[in-house]
Amino acid sequence: MISYDPLWKTMKEKGITQYSLIKNFHFSAGQLSRLKNNYYVSTHTIDLLCNILNCNVEDILMHINEETKSSQNISH
Repeated sequence: MISYDPLWKTMKEKGITQYSLIKNFHFSAGQLSRLKNNYYVSTHTIDLLCNILNCNVEDILMHINEETKSSQNISH
């Protein structure tokens, strides 16, 4: 599973709000909604965010291994 949790931390560190992405960088509100819900977005969208935030891909997304996540939930 891809999680965009790092994106929100990076945006906070860079002082860029969701409103700013939409208003100043003409970023799609629909894409922001997809990111909030960890839905698929294109590599083009990731590239745009990297350029806007002047960061690396790992500052925007992370991979969560579903098998590891499932086994951790079972053991708790």
